Amino acid sequence: MTEPISVPPPIDARIAVVMVGLPARGKTYTARKLARYLGWLGYRAQVFNVGNYRRERVGVNMPAEFFDPDNLEADGIRFQLASHALDDMIAWLGTTGQIGIFDATNSTLERRTRVRERCEKAGLSVLFLELICDDPAMIEANIRETKITSPDYQDLTPDEAAADFRRRIANYERAYEPIQSDEASYVKMINAGRKVVVNRIEGYVPGRIVQFLVNLHTVPRRIWLTRHGESQDNLRGVVGGDSSLSERGRAFAYRLRDFVASDGPPVLHVWTSTLKRGIETAWELRRSFLPIKSLDEIDAGICDGMTYAEIQERMPDEYAARRADKLRYRYPRGESYEDVIRRLDPVLTEIERHREPVLVIGHQAVIRCLYAYLADVPREQVPFVSVPLHTVIELTPKAYGCEETRFPLGPE
Repeated sequence: MTEPISVPPPIDARIAVVMVGLPARGKTYTARKLARYLGWLGYRAQVFNVGNYRRERVGVNMPAEFFDPDNLEADGIRFQLASHALDDMIAWLGTTGQIGIFDATNSTLERRTRVRERCEKAGLSVLFLELICDDPAMIEANIRETKITSPDYQDLTPDEAAADFRRRIANYERAYEPIQSDEASYVKMINAGRKVVVNRIEGYVPGRIVQFLVNLHTVPRRIWLTRHGESQDNLRGVVGGDSSLSERGRAFAYRLRDFVASDGPPVLHVWTSTLKRGIETAWELRRSFLPIKSLDEIDAGICDGMTYAEIQERMPDEYAARRADKLRYRYPRGESYEDVIRRLDPVLTEIERHREPVLVIGHQAVIRCLYAYLADVPREQVPFVSVPLHTVIELTPKAYGCEETRFPLGPE
């Protein structure tokens, strides 16, 4: 029986990623994206957001004056809240955690020094991640896109929320001190990643974090995921294979072409697998497309071309092992879902890098893995994500989640 072993590369030391930056610079968006990406790869990562501690323990709708550095009483409260969040992160990293992300402004040298010293005393490796933006249009867009819809402003109109948040930013600006070159290991992301400065980054995981961040941006755009049209092997119920589309599958390809033509933007990146059913689906779009080997279906190894009933009859131990742990089970001479996630890593990086919409035409396991990252599905649930044939899944990343719409295109 195949051993269901597939793990991410080892992590040398537990890591504390400490966010730095003024409000409306994308810290929470970036922190959540990073935690989601690391979790998708198989690391135990979690965000500790000081704003959530404040909302839970002090309440929402705190006015801009609460964030005035001259308001000593409020400053003491905010310091205690940050300390509680940091305590929880350090405790978590001391037990089951591997990468903690401390999401706060950490806007002064004194505050960052305290955070770094406490983390290092606990044996953590510290990486500061500073987000800098001096583009007024970007800042205003972030205020309008995310902050006025945040829990802090649930009872205010958009204009009232935006005005108060600008006053909050002004309060932070009065005390803000950017990270200095000799301060620590750090990454500076400037104007949504248009420029990235890296200092004293060592190790595999910090390197992966940097590579991910270099390609990250906050520009909203649609991401379309869909399986190929029904294939001849789908009709036969076999695993894998490389057959052509069935009549129903080709009808879906025509409907997908009409869908893209009616709702698609002028610039749309279309990627598909290198298998016949993917190529044939993409071909009917009458647009340029890029076949990518990494988008091929999970490799079923010696089970390729068999039905699940045949696998159960001929290889009952393999059948049972797959049912027991579908995420980690690896087909003999084939792949596991975790293997698929690993080979999709470069594809995911490209999805994050592109600022224009992307259409991915893939296969069930592949779409499940990509969807799991984008929609923040727990890793153990990846093999069970519902990805029906002849359905386009539209995802639009947002600061506090991901908007999803599904378009069943038939034919049924």
